[in-house]
Amino acid sequence: MKATLSELVLETYGGRSRWQAASAVEAQVSASGWAFRLKFQPPDRNIRVHAAVGGKPGARYTPADRQGHTAVLEGQHIRLENSSGALVAERDDPKRFFPYGRRVFWWDRLDRAYFSAYALWNYLTFPALILRNDIQWTELPGARMEAIFPASIPTHNARQVFYFDPKTGLLLRHDYTAEVFGSWARAANVVLEHGSWEGVPFPSQRRVTPVGAGGRPMPAPVLVDIHVHSWRLVTSFRRQAEGPSH
Repeated sequence: MKATLSELVLETYGGRSRWQAASAVEAQVSASGWAFRLKFQPPDRNIRVHAAVGGKPGARYTPADRQGHTAVLEGQHIRLENSSGALVAERDDPKRFFPYGRRVFWWDRLDRAYFSAYALWNYLTFPALILRNDIQWTELPGARMEAIFPASIPTHNARQVFYFDPKTGLLLRHDYTAEVFGSWARAANVVLEHGSWEGVPFPSQRRVTPVGAGGRPMPAPVLVDIHVHSWRLVTSFRRQAEGPSH
């Protein structure tokens, strides 16, 4: 019997059992591009990221601002902590404020922290997202998968489409609408390179550009350029009970 696309993808990226046993992804990442400049925010330079796998969506990364604070995303809650873990600032349900008011023109540090943290969680933990019961996955023609995200998950928008190499199962492209910028912000997140950690591939370089005519990625402007310098899967026998996986 021919394997489904989801089975092929999971096997390509290390296997179902490996992701079911994982508790987190740890990575070092740099990101830059017009998305940051448009909101008067600096690029990310070699930030250290810890993204939860399974359970409640969550990520933390350092530094999140010029003061070296740590951004902590827990579901739909964002906060900044200092080096001692003390609370610096926080915001509950930050997505409800986008893209209105002054956020059309500029973001503050909590806006920026929310955007970077949820995006990193989505990107770095794939394909663990396939295993979640709270995301509805449908295989489409052309080696594609559609994901419908619930409001409880911090992400770009509800409906997203993932494109794969039909032979290798590697992720080629991820399309979404970045609603924190606006309903017009249709984007193609193209994987340019894969790295490898202990035989497990991971997207090491991505480039995000607008979606143009015919649904094709435009060559410019580069909204976000993402480099994952290092990546590793953390395994733990203690898993959070929330957000069960298949």
